[in-house]
Amino acid sequence: MHFIHRAASAANPTDPFAMAKIELRHLRTLVALRDTGSLVDAADRLCLTQSALSHQVKDVEDRLQCSLFMRKTRPVRFTSAGQRLLALADEILPQIRAAEIDLDRLAGGETGRLFLALECHSCFQWLMPTINTFRHHWPDVELDLSSSFSFAPLQALARGDLDLVISSDPLELPGVHYEPLFRYEVRLALSPRHRLAARAVIEPADLADEVLICYPVERARLDVFRHFLEPADIEPASVRTAELTMMIIQLVASNRGVAALPNWAISEYENKDFLVSRALGAEGLWSTLYAAIREEQREHPYMRDFMAFARQTCFSDLPGIQPLASVR
Repeated sequence: MHFIHRAASAANPTDPFAMAKIELRHLRTLVALRDTGSLVDAADRLCLTQSALSHQVKDVEDRLQCSLFMRKTRPVRFTSAGQRLLALADEILPQIRAAEIDLDRLAGGETGRLFLALECHSCFQWLMPTINTFRHHWPDVELDLSSSFSFAPLQALARGDLDLVISSDPLELPGVHYEPLFRYEVRLALSPRHRLAARAVIEPADLADEVLICYPVERARLDVFRHFLEPADIEPASVRTAELTMMIIQLVASNRGVAALPNWAISEYENKDFLVSRALGAEGLWSTLYAAIREEQREHPYMRDFMAFARQTCFSDLPGIQPLASVR
């Protein structure tokens, strides 16, 4: 016998969901009957009159064309059909309640999803402490981090595949908001033995004979090319790529090339005399790091907290950065 069955109504014979034989209220009624043992007590639990409860039971029995429990027994004794429906209720009702709790928490901003991606290779230095703090305060928010550069993360954010992207290269995309985290200076990292270490300021022409070590991304996303070399129509002697900041630092320290890196990524090694850094141009080469999010998530409590934790970590741990007012 199939108890969960949907039939088309005469008014709309093409609608398979026009009338459900079993409704959630029927399952809740049977559970109350089992738990309390009588119609009177079950009606009290469900805040119904005994007459309304009896009518509800008769309604579902008429729909199913079978009795669900034996009358005039105390406690209530269920028929095979009634026991089958109770088994269904024990399976479905807890899932319904769990979903209701989850939806309440979502509405209250207590849970959710935060999938992140980076367009900034050197951001792990401050991002990992931020993530650890966030997980402590929001344990029920599902958090995942992708460092993949094989896809377009900002476009994935706009589609809803990601929830936050750390980027210094904002694109105009519908529904995407860019929250500035801080301004930072891109400086040229050099071996202390390098010939340019004696210069106070590096000009574009100074790099024409140099091996420039970069992260493996398009030139259009590298400030040293887009805002420093290309406007002066200067090309370095050669370009070498390395995935990891530490690898770039080692190559620079061994005088095998130079690299344009954020000031916070250089300072630790400069303090230990592994390398030196110089300004790119008389005014320095400055950029802004953004957290890109979708407009509809801007006011989520856990998203606001993540931004607050990120800024707190950055301005506590990263030297040489500057605040910037929020912009779109």
